[in-house]
Amino acid sequence: MSSKKKQAELREEKDWEKIDAAVHESEHFIEKYQKQLLIGIGVVVLIVCGYLAYQQFYLEPKNEEAQAALFKGEQYYRMGQDSLAIFGDAAGYVGFESIIDQYGSTKTGKLAKLYAGIGYANMGNYEKALDYLKSYNSGDKILSQLVNGTIGDCLDNTGKSDEAVSYYIKAAKGVDNISQSPILYKKAGLIYRAQGKYDKVIETFTTIKNQYVQSPLAGEAERYIEEAKLMQSGEAK
Repeated sequence: MSSKKKQAELREEKDWEKIDAAVHESEHFIEKYQKQLLIGIGVVVLIVCGYLAYQQFYLEPKNEEAQAALFKGEQYYRMGQDSLAIFGDAAGYVGFESIIDQYGSTKTGKLAKLYAGIGYANMGNYEKALDYLKSYNSGDKILSQLVNGTIGDCLDNTGKSDEAVSYYIKAAKGVDNISQSPILYKKAGLIYRAQGKYDKVIETFTTIKNQYVQSPLAGEAERYIEEAKLMQSGEAK
């Protein structure tokens, strides 16, 4: 047998010895900590089962109750009757506030926060609106950006224009559609205009002009761009 072949066989034998030793060590570890491992697995199983039971037997029925309670409020909301939507009526509808208190942990309860936040914003109670809107969480892209845009309105109306701009831009980029994005960019652009940040005015309205050509605001954007350029040149002199 050649020397190389012998060396290869010796290496292979040593590798198998290492594997064998590792297997024995693992078996020893399992035997030593078997009780703890079984307890750990049992705890994980209990947590998973508990979570599934909570979802199925508590949250789902609660969510169905919340949906029934929310129905009338959504009607008031769509009709612009924000006070009735938020506080309820004398005909059995309890209002968004009460729905949030009772079902806040459900999906529908969270939706009530969105409605309440927008309702308060419409009523001019911007601080209360911000409380609800900033606590609202959703995986829905359109709703999330609607929230950001409304937060921008609330901040702008409470003198926090710098913060408002960031929410408007975030919302405009998030929805990225011809109906909402130009409006949101315009709101940001007008704040920049009031602040005398003409480079930002040009940048924002150029976005409307180039990216949303079919929007009615595209033609209007050109006017703001030209005005900002004139203001810049005037400052330069």
